[in-house]
Amino acid sequence: MSALQDRPQTRFSAGAIRPATEPPELRGSGSRRPARDGVRLLVGRATGLDHLLFRDLGDVLVPGDLLVINNSATVAGQLDGVRDDRRPVVVHVANRLTDGRRVIELRTAPDAADPVLDGRAGETIELPAGASVTLLAPYPRLGSSPTGVGNRLWRAAVQTPVPLVAYLERQGRPISYGHLTRSFPLDRYQTVFALRPGSAEMPSAGRPFSTGLVTRLVAAGIQFAPITLHTTVSSPEAGEAPLPEWYAVPEATSRMINTARSRRRRVIAVGTTATRAVESAADPDGTVRPRMGWTDLVIRPARPVRAVSGLISGWHEPEASHLLLVEAVAGADLTQRAYDAAIEHGYLWHEFGDSTLLLP
Repeated sequence: MSALQDRPQTRFSAGAIRPATEPPELRGSGSRRPARDGVRLLVGRATGLDHLLFRDLGDVLVPGDLLVINNSATVAGQLDGVRDDRRPVVVHVANRLTDGRRVIELRTAPDAADPVLDGRAGETIELPAGASVTLLAPYPRLGSSPTGVGNRLWRAAVQTPVPLVAYLERQGRPISYGHLTRSFPLDRYQTVFALRPGSAEMPSAGRPFSTGLVTRLVAAGIQFAPITLHTTVSSPEAGEAPLPEWYAVPEATSRMINTARSRRRRVIAVGTTATRAVESAADPDGTVRPRMGWTDLVIRPARPVRAVSGLISGWHEPEASHLLLVEAVAGADLTQRAYDAAIEHGYLWHEFGDSTLLLP
């Protein structure tokens, strides 16, 4: 696994983060439970910061704003495994590679809290119902992980008694990490935009949207344009570069983005995934072309955005590659002020947490 050459300028302590340990609609009791669109929304602009609820998004957007959303659906990619020395391990099944192999992540049992770095090429891990995974070579290239000696990510061969998609539907559960109270069903990991299965982890920036909110926004003149980017496993360990991901920007979406920009309308990406897809399809002058394929683009202040002018996002770990992308969109000063305010006001982190809208 390669390390990032750049580091985010935004500074805060990981110990100050308050993780969301369950979906918002399961927090609290009865009528006190917030809906999906009831999470908090911090709006950051050069003129200041505002604290709203996500359902108030329409109070901030204006007619003609274009929201670019990711229509990838989450798959159940987490499995319990047994290593050849009989130690338990959590296996994360991620991207399908061009040769049919899969990217596999190994993490500690039972809750995937930490990476497992002592896997060996040729090792076979038993999976439920007679399936197995054989580690072939470190992914994406030989070398040590920045988290320590060894590798947590592998190119691997997965053997299943039925096609892998069907096997994961029956035996898998959504990929999660140690901050959650328990495992939650797959439908909790789908956004209202989810149409094309393929993401190892939920494109979580889109989760707070509800059908009712989308309807209200469309009625108010807000436009939506879809892209597809199938997420791989995230890089939760500090200093890791983002992995290649498969994306598609359709012709209709590229046309909508180019029209919005020509009319000086805002192009607001819903999530780092939508940002990465749009920017992977953007020419140096910001013109977006219909494109699909694998992207290894790392968006950072040294390679700023060309087409995107705003971002809806969750909150990211210090030194994570996603935080570099946020700075590339919003600038280091606005990003720092937003994160300082989020920590001060107790905003919740991770896939079921609160949101921010950054409009530099």
